[in-house]
Amino acid sequence: MPINQEQLKENLAEILTVSRFYVELKLNGSNDSVDAYFMECKGFKYTQNLIEIAEVFPQNWGNATRGRVIRTKMPGNEKVNNINLRRGLSSSITLWKWIEEVQSGKWAANCYDGSVTIYRQNATEGARFNFTGAWPISYSIADNVVSGSELAFEELELAVETFKRVLTIS
Repeated sequence: MPINQEQLKENLAEILTVSRFYVELKLNGSNDSVDAYFMECKGFKYTQNLIEIAEVFPQNWGNATRGRVIRTKMPGNEKVNNINLRRGLSSSITLWKWIEEVQSGKWAANCYDGSVTIYRQNATEGARFNFTGAWPISYSIADNVVSGSELAFEELELAVETFKRVLTIS
């Protein structure tokens, strides 16, 4: 049976590049335009603890007539790492106002949801990861040097409660 090249192309998933992404985070004070473009996004990691239970059963085990140890592995609590974002320093103070709200003890009211979208080469959405309950836990700016000509960068670390890959429409 001959291979249909069109069907083969449709069934092969495109490998997405890390350089085409967008971080969406809607903050109080943001207008309809984009408040920030991030140049780096790191830390998206999900892990799950392992629970290992060792039980002793009255079964033969080698020369022993009892004491067979059976190990069972089960999934435990899940953990989501913090997200680290990096961008060129801008004149917008929306991020800084968010940090001040969290610093003043209003962190629960300032948890926001967002997403990281990675795009295909043809600029359509290839993968989306939604995160919930994000709030800033760390902020830094790059070192400033009078003789330097590099861009000024700011880094923002967000605590997030969950992240999940969602279905994208092709």
